[in-house]
Amino acid sequence: MSDNKRNQSIVDRIWNFFSSITLAVVVFTVISLTSIVGTIIEQQAEPERSIKLLSKMFGDAAPGVYKVLDALGFTNMYHSWWFFALLFIFAANLVICSLDRLPKIWKLVKEPIKPLNPEQFNVMPIKREAQLKAGPDEVKGTVEAALKKIGYRPLTRREDGSIQIYAEKGRHSRLGVYIVHFSILVILIGAVIGMLFGFNGSLNLLEGTTSSAAYQGNGTAYPLGFEIRCDDFEVSFYDNSDAPKAYKSWLTIIDNGKEVIKKEIDVNNPLKYKGITFYQASYGFSPNKDSLFRFAVMSNAGVVQNIQIKFGESFEIPGTKIVGKVAGFSPALGQDETGRLFTYAEMMNNPAALVEFTEGGKLKYKQWILKRYPQTWKVQDGTVEFKDLWGAQYTGLQVRKDPGVWIVYLGSILMALGLFAAFFMSHSRVWIKLSDEKKTAKVSVAASTNKNKISFEQKIDKFIKTVTG
Repeated sequence: MSDNKRNQSIVDRIWNFFSSITLAVVVFTVISLTSIVGTIIEQQAEPERSIKLLSKMFGDAAPGVYKVLDALGFTNMYHSWWFFALLFIFAANLVICSLDRLPKIWKLVKEPIKPLNPEQFNVMPIKREAQLKAGPDEVKGTVEAALKKIGYRPLTRREDGSIQIYAEKGRHSRLGVYIVHFSILVILIGAVIGMLFGFNGSLNLLEGTTSSAAYQGNGTAYPLGFEIRCDDFEVSFYDNSDAPKAYKSWLTIIDNGKEVIKKEIDVNNPLKYKGITFYQASYGFSPNKDSLFRFAVMSNAGVVQNIQIKFGESFEIPGTKIVGKVAGFSPALGQDETGRLFTYAEMMNNPAALVEFTEGGKLKYKQWILKRYPQTWKVQDGTVEFKDLWGAQYTGLQVRKDPGVWIVYLGSILMALGLFAAFFMSHSRVWIKLSDEKKTAKVSVAASTNKNKISFEQKIDKFIKTVTG
């Protein structure tokens, strides 16, 4: 160990440790790798679901792997002490690195451009010369106008028999990288606020039911502070296909006993209330004794009546003595090559109701009526349109509350501005010396830029052409 390191105080050693670029690379790499694991392993989910996923990678060893991951906190990674510690170290490293280097950059930014002496003029990285058949005073206006045209605000100083015109732009672009650093801290603060005070869960709501809580993957309830009700749910399919085309829910928010919001939501159109967002995520089928068959019944005489009945209950075709009763139901009715009917899925892909029609208490006929196929709605004594089996489907909602999201958005905007300044803006300086040489003006140009030198040199060459006409 060198004498300098030996003589450092504890504070100096801590400062040097946290200002290390190597530390930044290591911590960022660890955060990235652990986040990959946290993405693969569903957070706060039931153990069975995670073990089922791990079994695809580790086979019979999956339960043991899950225990290890759970003990290390990977099943609830974003709330673990070590992940917060990594974020703290990364933030501290970012702050100290910035504080360690910012004073020098700030001094350069604050220092205005000054005229150059002959020695400084000769060592500038970019130099050009030109001759004009006019005196320096005549050329001065042309040079200043050309500089203003490309965004500079020229300053002038007269010297021994010459004029020096100098200008700069983009001084503050050197701060772009520090704006990026600050934006990362803002994003981290927003993310931590979201992790500590936010919620990410789900809620399955059967049509007609209400809930005042959402649930995490492990079953933990999260009180909403109000109630949400599913008034209806509907899924539509592509023609002659069981592939869902769209599914949407009709939701009502009830706060303090009053209905305050009614909204139809779909996958790209969530419902937001009091900082909580409900996304349409999934759906399912769960019939019960209170589920209602909804029919639009029309007699041959054109009399229409909308009815809703439970399984086994009866209805009458209006204007007739024909009584119909739901005697069977299939959520997905199919037919094999022999003509035999069967149920091929547990979801309402192709719902069908078997209706028995009687007259005077005697069975007259029975018919399967399919919701998706209007040609099956026609019966002997009229039309029975199968509209829905209400109360049998549930909407699967993803429920999110993230109080830090606006801070993250602010950080993202700052990052975009910082990256633009860091990559697309430069601090460039130009000095032009106009010397009187035998009734001509010698135009000497010296310039420098902190980035994109080739493009800047092209700009200087264009400037020379503009001045020389």
